[in-house]
Amino acid sequence: MSRPIAYLTRREIISACHRLHSPHLSDEENKNIYGKCNNYWGHGHNYNVEVTVRGPVNLETGMVMNIADLKIYMQKVLMDQLDHKNLDKDVPYFKYVVSTTENLAIYIFNELKQLMPDPSLLYEVKIHETDKNIVLYRGE
Repeated sequence: MSRPIAYLTRREIISACHRLHSPHLSDEENKNIYGKCNNYWGHGHNYNVEVTVRGPVNLETGMVMNIADLKIYMQKVLMDQLDHKNLDKDVPYFKYVVSTTENLAIYIFNELKQLMPDPSLLYEVKIHETDKNIVLYRGE
């Protein structure tokens, strides 16, 4: 008999700043594409980040994953690496990668996968950049 599959989501809020600017484009192209988000001094967000794991419910524990463990993984990636940082200057990954929310979701997903003992459980990273703008990434 197969075990039921469940989804477990934990949410954290991080504050970070960035400037949308591609080194592959001219200053004029950057201004045209990114508009006010290309401001030289950057701008900030309170990113609402949801991490979802998916997997069979363990018969002994009744859990997909211990949420205390998920909390630790998220602490190491979100709070330790990203919270209250300038993404473009403090996170080496974004030196040559534009710090869009799409790329931030990819970064978080990949960092979490490296920390988790069973990375196959990681299902989705969803980031609410604003109340109206949401990005999700599932490793595809």
